[in-house]
Amino acid sequence: MKVSRLIWLVAIIAIVACTPKQKEIVEESSTLSGLKKSDFQSVVDGDSTDLYVLKNANGMEVAVTNYGGRIVSVMVPDKNGTLQDVVLGFDSVQGYTSVDNNLGATIGRYGNRIEKGKIKVAGVEYQLPLNNNGNTLHGGPQGYDKKVFKAVQPDSQTVVLTYLSPDGEAGFPGNLNVKVTMNLTNDNAIDIQYEADTDKETVVNLTNHSYFNLSGDPHNTVLDHTLMINADGYTPINDVSITSGKIDKVEGTPMDFKVPTPIGQRIDDTTFVQLKNGKGYDHNWVLNTNGDITQVAATVVSPVTGIQLDVYTTEPGLQIYTGNFLNGTMTGKKGIPYNFRTAICLESQKYPDSPNKPDWPQPYLKPGEKYTSRCIYKFSVKQ
Repeated sequence: MKVSRLIWLVAIIAIVACTPKQKEIVEESSTLSGLKKSDFQSVVDGDSTDLYVLKNANGMEVAVTNYGGRIVSVMVPDKNGTLQDVVLGFDSVQGYTSVDNNLGATIGRYGNRIEKGKIKVAGVEYQLPLNNNGNTLHGGPQGYDKKVFKAVQPDSQTVVLTYLSPDGEAGFPGNLNVKVTMNLTNDNAIDIQYEADTDKETVVNLTNHSYFNLSGDPHNTVLDHTLMINADGYTPINDVSITSGKIDKVEGTPMDFKVPTPIGQRIDDTTFVQLKNGKGYDHNWVLNTNGDITQVAATVVSPVTGIQLDVYTTEPGLQIYTGNFLNGTMTGKKGIPYNFRTAICLESQKYPDSPNKPDWPQPYLKPGEKYTSRCIYKFSVKQ
């Protein structure tokens, strides 16, 4: 009798002991992309980081970390119904903190470049820190890509990220309250809505810096992807990627993507000085959409998977960057090195250096006003 009771107790203890481990195994395998939440649960600069997983009714999945407000993975079905991860990123938060990068990040306070880091706000000149050929890029060396956002997930398809950017951070004036809402819709779109308010006049230009490879395999370049940009003009740059203040026509140049064209078809035509200056495409296109979120701003398609990405935005410009500075030194998810031109970025924005170009759409925000911007990345399969 005592032996039977002992065996029974041992069995109960074994079941109890195994339960947490079983729960842990379920949590660790909860992302379709293979990411583990525990690899993103850390403390950076005194703030806690985590991974937030969004899923829709179609089985699409998006993983987001509050470190830098970054999109880490995007699982979408290809032409055969197989899920593919179509963005570059790292397997852990340490991957993002160990090397300087913008992969998937929320960019601020000012996306893109500001010449010599100089801006004038309400008659006062401000000097921003320099981090790109004597200019300020993406908010400087300590932009929002390196900040820990507060995050809440109100439902299975939404994550809300907030950040208070203090007055004087990275040289920018005003306490800026930032809110970024990422919603995975049931028509396979990532709908990103930006909001901000300030207690002192400032400049704001928020965007997302996801690196897309629609083949699902970052061993491949994106040169075979076809690209359409709904734009008649673009803003030319000098040899350190600063805009001249002009808007040039795309017609008759390698910048013309009004009809779908392979990205690699003209990218190495360095007789066209703009491709030499950008080492490929790294330019702002002046959209024809006039801020209409229902009009397609750009379309990218992979001929390998058939996956199509349509971009919609309320912003007047779209920066297209073709991974010209990727060089294999970053090793991303699944141990894959990110080589030259293995991704394309499509960043909705005010035009680069617009605080110093008064004729362009302006990024100024005053107390009592609300900054709003919206960008939608919608996925489908090309029929």
